[in-house]
Amino acid sequence: MKKLILSLTFFGLMAAVMAQTPATTQTPATPAQTPAVATQPTPAPNPNAPDFKFDKDQFDFGTIPQGTPVTHDFAFTNTGKEPLIISNAQASCGCTVPNWPKDPVLPGKASKITVTYNAAHAGEFTKSITITSNAKTPMSVIYIKGTVQAKPVDQTTPDKQPNVVSTPHN
Repeated sequence: MKKLILSLTFFGLMAAVMAQTPATTQTPATPAQTPAVATQPTPAPNPNAPDFKFDKDQFDFGTIPQGTPVTHDFAFTNTGKEPLIISNAQASCGCTVPNWPKDPVLPGKASKITVTYNAAHAGEFTKSITITSNAKTPMSVIYIKGTVQAKPVDQTTPDKQPNVVSTPHN
C-alpha cells in the first residue's frame, strides 16, 4: 500500500511538472525565419545644441550662522547655437531651493541659477543641484558647501520658573 501511494504521488508530481513546462517540438528558427527587429540608429549629436558654460560650478559659503538662510547665484552662458531650455533644477535635499530661468536662454546670452540654503542644522554641508535641460549634456550638476556654526546659547537670561498657581487651603 505504501508503494502504491508513493508511486501515485511521484506520478502526480511528474504530471504537474510536465504541465508547467512548455513543449518544444519546433526546430529552432533560422535567420531567414527570424522576424527583423527594428533597431534605431543612434542619432548624431546636434552640433548646434545649446550648452552651459558656468562661471563656477561650485560655491563655498564658508562659515555661516545657524538659522540664517544664504543665497548664491550661479552665472552661466549659453555657448550653443540654439536656445537653452532648463526644464528642472533638483536639489539633493529639501533644505536647498534652486530657482532657474523659465524662459529660454538665447545663444550667447547669460543668465543665472539662484540657490538658497536654509542653514537650519549646525555642521558641515555639501549639497548638489542637478539641472535638466536640452543642452549637449542634458544633466549638469552644481554644488554648494560650507559650515553652519551653531547659535551660541544665551546664558544671560535666567531659567524661567514654571508658573505655579496656588489656591488657599482651608
